[in-house]
Amino acid sequence: MERNDAVMPWVAIVSAAIMWILLLFLFNKETAPKPVVVDPAVVANIGKEWPTVGKSVFASAGCVGCHGAQGQGVVGPKLAGDEKILKDPVYVHTIIVKGKGGMPAFEGKLKDNEIYAVANYVLNSWGNKIDPLLTPAAVAAGQSKVDPAVLKNRSRFVPEDLKLPEIFLATFIMVLLTYGVIGLYSVWAEGMELHPGIHKVRSTPLAVLGMVVTLALTVLFSVLFVHQMVVDYAGWGAREAVMPNVTAEGFYAAMIVLTLALAIGLYKKFFMDGEVLVEDASGEFPW
Repeated sequence: MERNDAVMPWVAIVSAAIMWILLLFLFNKETAPKPVVVDPAVVANIGKEWPTVGKSVFASAGCVGCHGAQGQGVVGPKLAGDEKILKDPVYVHTIIVKGKGGMPAFEGKLKDNEIYAVANYVLNSWGNKIDPLLTPAAVAAGQSKVDPAVLKNRSRFVPEDLKLPEIFLATFIMVLLTYGVIGLYSVWAEGMELHPGIHKVRSTPLAVLGMVVTLALTVLFSVLFVHQMVVDYAGWGAREAVMPNVTAEGFYAAMIVLTLALAIGLYKKFFMDGEVLVEDASGEFPW
């Protein structure tokens, strides 16, 4: 019996690809940094305001309670003598504006001149020193690179900023891909025509080689995954914490799943007797 669903898996996969493009568009649009508006008045007064206005904001906005009056760190991290913030002053501006962890976002709570004043106060106090001062132009230039918050989100399997439309699209994509993959496997394993009954199979040398290679790749990616997890765990617990390489972990985990699925497919195709049952010859989904 000629099957009438052989084209549908490809339709599902193409539809999933279109949905994936829409998902990336939505996500990238939301995580793209806002253009920096350079106010000439703010730029003109940065050098004058940061020693006084910056110190005042640092004390009145609650920064002292978390970071200490001398930047020594209390609940929040130590700021005095921090080489990391000196190497990336724009990141200090981003954290003040957007917040991070237990630190609140001050966007809308502080004026632009106050944000730059307190940022420069942190970057030029307690042994810290940057030259030149942090300005809107420097922040705008820093946005030509990938924003740290965007990198953080893109390194996760489930970004924090996902909203309902994105969740719906992601779920729909997974359903379409699952349907498409199962359908393609069905066409590959059973052919373009369905013949009801039990089908005896005989493995070929090429099929055996494919099974061996697939299982070897599964073992290889398993070892790489475990090694990456050990490295990331050690880095996370180090004195200078290193962020885990979630991208590598996800890649190895995905390859383990894919190679196992391929091994199962090869086994069912070339090593296991099969049986085709067709209850309704007019049905669209005989598999």
